[in-house]
Amino acid sequence: METPMKQIKVLLIDDSAVVRQVLLAILEGEPGIEVIGAASDPIFAMQKMSREWPDVIVLDIEMPRMDGLTFLKKIMAERPTPVVICSSLTERGAETTLQALAAGAVEIITKPKVGLKSFLQESAAELVAAVRAAAQAKVKQLVKTAAPPPVTSKLNADAILPASSGHAMAHTTERIIAMGTSTGGTQALETVLTALPRVCPGMVIVQHMPEKFTASFAERLNKLSQIEVREAKSNDRVIPGLALIAPGGKHMLLKRSGAYYHVEIVDGPLVNRHRPSVDVLFRSVAKFAGKNAAGIIMTGMGDDGARGLKELHEAGARTYAQDEASCVVFGMPKEAIKLGGVDQVIALGDIPRVIMNWRG
Repeated sequence: METPMKQIKVLLIDDSAVVRQVLLAILEGEPGIEVIGAASDPIFAMQKMSREWPDVIVLDIEMPRMDGLTFLKKIMAERPTPVVICSSLTERGAETTLQALAAGAVEIITKPKVGLKSFLQESAAELVAAVRAAAQAKVKQLVKTAAPPPVTSKLNADAILPASSGHAMAHTTERIIAMGTSTGGTQALETVLTALPRVCPGMVIVQHMPEKFTASFAERLNKLSQIEVREAKSNDRVIPGLALIAPGGKHMLLKRSGAYYHVEIVDGPLVNRHRPSVDVLFRSVAKFAGKNAAGIIMTGMGDDGARGLKELHEAGARTYAQDEASCVVFGMPKEAIKLGGVDQVIALGDIPRVIMNWRG
């Protein structure tokens, strides 16, 4: 007799009755997910949680009586639990949400000010994927670091640029570090970038994150780091001591002009259900930098970046994957390892040293 699949118990907390209604309708229809309650604010939520504790909390940030950030910090201090943030697509909302991610939240779901119901219904697959990813996350890892899939068609990097038909351009003195990450990546990137000295190889980074959030994320990391960190714009040069983060909602590609590298920011379809996509970045780095590059795939749900890292490996780049013990979700690195595109598996804490010691 088969053991029944364990249900993911979800608690919804949002002061909007419309949001609660739509989230409830989306999640209740999903196999393996059970909504055990919906509350208009954290005070009511805590009363429900005293009777039954959820596996995942979907949490609004801006609420009366107790804001979501205060509630999140309380939960993480008392009983760490996976939290998916439901946030407004505003600069203020982005900044607060980044504070929530730093405090241990797992994923972000965004909601606009208008057309809320239709937007949430269109984003149903994203919400379900976020809840499933959160249920797998090692939340204690997030807190410590911070001191079925969608049915849409799944495109690969071919949708943005063709695979390289030959070798990357000749060896140069310029070195490129390409990094890709998703769930748990905001904290992981903070760990890595804040540990680097002012002079280090130029970096191009994809972190799965909605638009409007990456600029605030880059600005926050820039304040914490010795290196310069900023959201990438087309034609930005990749230079030592600079980390360029792909803007949410756009793909980022590495290009080369003579001996110099720059990035190109482009529109295009979702690749592996993401925009920006790690596979797109890694393919472009394989194509234009090859053995002048190193690729690092880090914590995250799914397999975006796995094929791209293998292309990097085949182009002569040095490739690394974050180890399972230090990942919040060992999805993307695991898939890259399975494909045979990883030269070395390393712990999160060793990544800064690897970056500085790498000579190409």
